[in-house]
Amino acid sequence: MVARRLGRRRYTPPMRSSAGRLLITTFGLGFMRPASGTWGSMPSVALAGLMMLAGVLPVGPTAWLYHGVLAAVLVLFSWVCVRFGPSAEAEFGKKDPGQVVADETAGQCLPLMLLPIATPDPLRIAVACAAAFLAFRVFDILKLPPARGLQRLSGGWGILIDDLIAGVQAVLVVQVLLRVAGPMLGF
Repeated sequence: MVARRLGRRRYTPPMRSSAGRLLITTFGLGFMRPASGTWGSMPSVALAGLMMLAGVLPVGPTAWLYHGVLAAVLVLFSWVCVRFGPSAEAEFGKKDPGQVVADETAGQCLPLMLLPIATPDPLRIAVACAAAFLAFRVFDILKLPPARGLQRLSGGWGILIDDLIAGVQAVLVVQVLLRVAGPMLGF
């Protein structure tokens, strides 16, 4: 990234990389309306759901593959936020622009990684994925402490960190729902 001092402000040029633009908008989903963050969360949910339906489950002998794929998505899209975030902010003219949804793609992986699914039952998979998706979106929108405060970090870290925190908060809620309330509901 090329940056130079202009007075007291740091100048960051707009994005020059079409690959960077494609990734930071999660393949253009950031341009979808309404609720671009919701669209940006969908690829992680779809990927996890498809893996589970194919028998690659988060619990059992295929857990290493399930977790490895989601960890790769988490790391890739986190790196994309940090690397291309400042240029995206310059291009779209605001801090944490709505078109940037790579942070949602990364953050959504966290509650999906710890789902207690050991059988490829489509109903259980759908309920678990929906719980992870809804919990993440609620926490991402509410931005409970410390997410809101850390969102003020500069550049790509400010774009990313609140979504990672929302992911951790969603993990806690989904674990309680599926492990405690789930058996009481016959899940």
